Amino acid sequence: MGASQKRKKEKQLDFKKPKLKVGKAKAKPENFTDTSFKSKSIILNQQSLKLTAPSPSTQFTHTISLLSSKSDPQRRDALAHLTTTISSAPTHAPLTTPVSAMLPSLLPLLLDPTAAVRTNLLKLFRVLPESDIQDHVAQLLPYLRAGMTHLAPDVRVSAVEVLSWLVGVAGGEVVACAGGWVKTLNCFLSVLGWHVEGGSKWTSVSTSSTSTSSSTTASSSAGGARGSFGKAGSKGRPQVKVLTVLAEFLQAGIGSVSESEAEAIESESGGGGGGSFPIMQLPAQMIPQTAAPYIHLNLFGKPRDEEGEMYETREDRYRVFEGRFLGAVEKGVEGARQEGGEVGRASAGVRRVLIEAKT
Repeated sequence: MGASQKRKKEKQLDFKKPKLKVGKAKAKPENFTDTSFKSKSIILNQQSLKLTAPSPSTQFTHTISLLSSKSDPQRRDALAHLTTTISSAPTHAPLTTPVSAMLPSLLPLLLDPTAAVRTNLLKLFRVLPESDIQDHVAQLLPYLRAGMTHLAPDVRVSAVEVLSWLVGVAGGEVVACAGGWVKTLNCFLSVLGWHVEGGSKWTSVSTSSTSTSSSTTASSSAGGARGSFGKAGSKGRPQVKVLTVLAEFLQAGIGSVSESEAEAIESESGGGGGGSFPIMQLPAQMIPQTAAPYIHLNLFGKPRDEEGEMYETREDRYRVFEGRFLGAVEKGVEGARQEGGEVGRASAGVRRVLIEAKT
C-alpha cells in the first residue's frame, strides 16, 4: 500500500501548477559576484618549485627585461636596482652583462615621458665603465639628438643633461664620430632657436615667419635665445643648461688644446718618433686601442654627406663650423648677452670658446 500511494503522489506532481510571484525580481547590487560555478582544481601556467634562489646573473638579466615594462614605477625601480648592483660591485670585476647588451634596452628610455625614469637612467649611465661607453658613442647619439628635438621640454632638458655626461666621458669620440659634429650642432641651434631664416632645414620656434613689423624682426635676434623653450616658468634655467652644455661641446670640438694634451696627441700620432730604424713610428705599429680603428674609412657603409661625415681633426671641425654655424652662433650669443641674468652669464662660456677657437 505504501508503494502505490507514493506513485500516486508523484503522478499528481506532474499536473500541479506552480505559483508564480507577481512583480519584478530584486535588483542585484553593483558589486555582485556570481559564485554559482564549481571548480575541482586550480591550474597555474607557470610555477617554480626550486628551493634555491636564482643566481645574480639571472637576476640581473631579469631586471634588464623589466625595462620594457609598461609600468612607470617598475621601469624606475629596475633602473635603480641596476645602478645599485653595478655601483656595489668591485671596481676591477667585469659587469654581469656587457654594456653592448644593455644599451638596446636602455637607449629607448632617453625618450621616456616619466621624469623619474630619465633621472634614474642618467644615474645608471654615470656608474657604467667609461671605457665601455667610448666604444658605443655612435649608438648613443641618435637617441640623444631625438631627445634634443622632442616636443616635450623636459625630455629635451634630460637629453641635454645626458649629452653633458657623454661629452665629459668621451668628448673626443662624440665630436669625431659620424654625424657627431654637424648633426649635433644642428640640434643645439634648433633647441636654442638660433638658426637664421632660410639658413637651414630646421625650423625655429622663436622666429616668426609671418611677422612683418620691424619690432618683431629686431626681437628675433635678441630674444631668440629662448628658442624652443619659450617663456619658461623656471626663469630660463633650461636654456642656461643648454648654453652650458653647448660650451662644453664646442670646447671638445674646436676649443684650444692644452700643452699636455698636445704632447699626448703628438706621441700617439708618432710625431716624436718613439722608435729606432726600421720602425720609426712605433705607435702606428701597436695594437689599436679603439674597438673600430678603421671606421673612418667607411669601407662597407653608405656614402656620407657633409652632415654624416666624420671630422676627426680640430681643423676640419672648425672649417665646417665657420662655414655653417659661426654666424648664427655669434648672433645668438649676442642676443643672450643682451638678455642678461643667468642666460647672459651662461652665454659667456660659449663666447669664450669662440674667441679661443679663432685665435
